[in-house]
Amino acid sequence: MAQSLGIGIIGCGNISAAYMRLAPLFKGIEIRACADMNADAAKARAEEFGLKALTVDDLLAADDIDIVVNLTIPAAHFEVSKKVLEAGKHVYSEKPFVLSVEEGKELAQIAQAKNLRIGSAPDTFMGGAHQLARKLVDSEAVGAITSGTCFVQSPGMEMWHPNPDFFFQPGGGPILDLGPYYVSNLVQLLGPVKRVAAMSSMGSEERTITSQPRHGQKIKVETPTTIHAILQFHSGAQVTYCASWDVWQHGHSNMELYGREGTLHVPDPNFFGGEVRMTKQSGFVNIPEKWDHPFSRANDRTFANYRTAGLADMGVAILENRPHRCSLEFALHVVDVMTAILDSGEKGQFIEISTTCDRPAALDPEAAKALLV
Repeated sequence: MAQSLGIGIIGCGNISAAYMRLAPLFKGIEIRACADMNADAAKARAEEFGLKALTVDDLLAADDIDIVVNLTIPAAHFEVSKKVLEAGKHVYSEKPFVLSVEEGKELAQIAQAKNLRIGSAPDTFMGGAHQLARKLVDSEAVGAITSGTCFVQSPGMEMWHPNPDFFFQPGGGPILDLGPYYVSNLVQLLGPVKRVAAMSSMGSEERTITSQPRHGQKIKVETPTTIHAILQFHSGAQVTYCASWDVWQHGHSNMELYGREGTLHVPDPNFFGGEVRMTKQSGFVNIPEKWDHPFSRANDRTFANYRTAGLADMGVAILENRPHRCSLEFALHVVDVMTAILDSGEKGQFIEISTTCDRPAALDPEAAKALLV
């Protein structure tokens, strides 16, 4: 492919380094500039990765930038993405790309009027493990999926993040922070969600930072930190989803899908790789598929880490005039599901999901290889 789209990044915090480091693995995109409200942060990242450090306005006006990656905090995602679209550029946002369905629909209207695209993380569902699970679900290797469970539980983000405040503000919490990985994977595996029910709580009113450099500082908690939800899918499947930052230890698997003829054990959808295990009835069996997926191969210590795969797929899709997998409709449905879970937890009633979407196209090993340099 002779052509690449120019990428500019707004927001030079922790996650920006992953995008800048991993983007060169992929065709169709080239990161050229970065910007941040903190000019020193942008300058430091630019020097680290050989980019141009610009102001936000200069980045939005730059002729060599086609897609802007929005890596600001969740509460700022909508306003920043709106500004990007109004500047005439495609936008790819960190998750969640908006905090309400209304915000997502407003961005969709702007994008449609300007013939622009919106994409959103997460892209981990494109990982080799989750695409193997997709193939097994689609081929009914364990029969039709009737139910499942998901668990993502830990003591909290203040243990490791240098500035964890936003995790405990509106737009944060385990549903909006970690939920995108789980709900996105469930939707790509099982299709859209019909309705949800949930209970939610806050384990404490404040948290104490134990990471550096702010060790000992207190954070006010303004969003639920434990949520138990049930998702009913249009396919008929129902999945229990438990997310918490109030749990020190547990013995649950990340994701299990129960079919009429067996069970699929799916690894953590926060990562691209991991082991998919399958049973026929109650006994584990070897998975018959020969599966050499490039997004399963360890490239980050012992992990498979291909973040920016969704951005690259969007860039290539623009160049090839085809749909991209981390699409607006897909991301908006995931946001709808997550905000409905929070709404249900607050109201104590079932919430019907107002949006729907097609499942993203499967990404088999050959399609994944085609995205790599």
